[in-house]
Amino acid sequence: VDMLTSRIPPGGLLMRMLSCSALLGVCSELLWAQSIATCTRCHSEQGNDQGLPPSEIDNGTLNGSIHDGFECIACHENIASDGDSRGSAPVGTVDCTICHEEEGEVYKKHGRLVVGSDADIPRCQDCHGSHDIFPSSDKRSRTNPTTVPDTCRSCHTDVDLVRRHQPINGKAVELYEKSVHGDGNRRGVPGVARCNDCHSAKGPDGTHTAHRTLSPYDPESPTYHFNISDTCGRCHEDVASRYWEGVHGELVKQGSLDSPVCTDCHGEHGIVSPNDPRSPVSAARLAEQTCGRCHASTALNERMGVPPGTLRSYIDTYHGLKRKAGDVHIANCASCHGNHRILRHTDPRSRVNTANLQQTCGECHPGISQVVATSSIHAPGEGVVEWWPNFFRILYLWIIAITIGAMLVHNLLHWFRHVRNAYRAPSVVRLSPGETAQHWLLMVSFIVLVVSGFSLRHSEAWWVRTLFGWGGGEGFVIRGVIHRVAAVALMGWTVWHLIYLVTRKGRRWLRDMWPRWSDIKACWGSLAYFLGARENPPDAKRFSYVEKAEYWALLWGTILMTLTGLMLWFDNELAVVWAGSAGRHVVLAVASVIHYYEAWLAALAILVWHLYATVFSPTVYPMNPAWWSGRMPREMYEHEHPGDSKVLPDEDEV
Repeated sequence: VDMLTSRIPPGGLLMRMLSCSALLGVCSELLWAQSIATCTRCHSEQGNDQGLPPSEIDNGTLNGSIHDGFECIACHENIASDGDSRGSAPVGTVDCTICHEEEGEVYKKHGRLVVGSDADIPRCQDCHGSHDIFPSSDKRSRTNPTTVPDTCRSCHTDVDLVRRHQPINGKAVELYEKSVHGDGNRRGVPGVARCNDCHSAKGPDGTHTAHRTLSPYDPESPTYHFNISDTCGRCHEDVASRYWEGVHGELVKQGSLDSPVCTDCHGEHGIVSPNDPRSPVSAARLAEQTCGRCHASTALNERMGVPPGTLRSYIDTYHGLKRKAGDVHIANCASCHGNHRILRHTDPRSRVNTANLQQTCGECHPGISQVVATSSIHAPGEGVVEWWPNFFRILYLWIIAITIGAMLVHNLLHWFRHVRNAYRAPSVVRLSPGETAQHWLLMVSFIVLVVSGFSLRHSEAWWVRTLFGWGGGEGFVIRGVIHRVAAVALMGWTVWHLIYLVTRKGRRWLRDMWPRWSDIKACWGSLAYFLGARENPPDAKRFSYVEKAEYWALLWGTILMTLTGLMLWFDNELAVVWAGSAGRHVVLAVASVIHYYEAWLAALAILVWHLYATVFSPTVYPMNPAWWSGRMPREMYEHEHPGDSKVLPDEDEV
């Protein structure tokens, strides 16, 4: 250096040094360009002509990115400058923590997934991109606030990932998109909540970072039960402060898991405006679906020492009845108790404190007096101890029971008198003793089958629990036994009736019951009579078209119910016979559907068709007594079956 500098004129040294620096910079740029060019000879749309894997980048991919100016081998350290692989790691392997050590220290979990123990945990490039990484302030960045929901969507809507890991809310992104927050995000509203605003936990420096997205069961997670109200309060500061002053916030501070936080009332990802009828805090849904979810719980009320029946006593009031009728402007729970700052009624600041009720009620009822305002708002009922209202409630229950009971007894006596008159009238034998016994067996087995069968499908109904809910599960086991016994009885009736049909009386029965063209004409004639197109109904013979239609439907339905019922009864045995057959599940599923809906068809047909024809029809009311004794009043028979020429004045059997 001394030799060189001794020959340089004064001031020339500085110029030489600047020239060398410039030369080094140019050489560096050329070397970087050469490095990029070396990689993009293969990894570009234009250069990939050697049958190599699909191209990933070209020179323009890095332009403007946060790594613009970096050589490929700066990140892909296992690739030599000449393109040869160095080391055993795959070519695409990149360790971002070499430069981003702090982020690597923070990023240990993502929900329930742990770094190093689950291959599905998101990698840096899954959220930030690979080569096209831009600052979060750039709208092209995948971590820009406006694009974060789309970034999270790529994994949280992946069917395979959702199936493998079963997230707590598998439709979180779908619900978010329909929420008030998702709508604000689409419209570019500044400051609207996105995924990482709620799910980012605090890092070592005390600031929230998306690199710490923890499970809601982690006490450090912003979505942990006791942290949720503070998380929402980061945006809704005033609302959160009022919540913490109320009884719900007070209980959360005490460590109560039963006390509601923001998401219990407003929802989590699918939060919509309170003015939206879908919102759980809308006027239409607040009382029963939100407040009632806790305040109607017997177990919760016992733990919290809250009087039971509060919700029920609201529903029975003028306010509650008007709300059920669809009036959303009527007072609900929040109208009186407040929404976020809900205080105990003993608190002087409470809206429902006795001293404040006149002002609270006066918001809807201007000029209301103190006496009226402090009277009971909730209807007297369970949990509301008021002697005089309870006295009159009990008094009226007795009055209703005695009055309506007396009316019912009066009408039953009137009905039974007319039934007795029908029995005492001159009669003919409509059904022989054997036919009557068949009818009784069919009737009893059918009723038992309907009741016991439907109780299986509707096991939570009050009438089912009344009939079979005793003794724990034993009642329902006995229900199954009863159903099968009744099924055997019905099958026994089927065999009995088929044997009967080959006897002399049975052959006559079958001959008279056989459908004929005259039955179709009689049906049209009856419709014409009903509509006033003819003066008299067509003359029915021994069996009318109504009875024939019911009889043949009964036989067909019985055969169908027997076959499907046996398949369901002996499903294990069928599974052994059909072992290896993929169609056995389909067959049993079809049998179950047919059995259920055929039961509905039969039950409704009896209620709508048979009971009307034999009990409620004006021409046979109060009933046709043939079902009981086999005998039918002669006058009734001659009116109902005038076309039966076999009925003679001295005959009593038809």
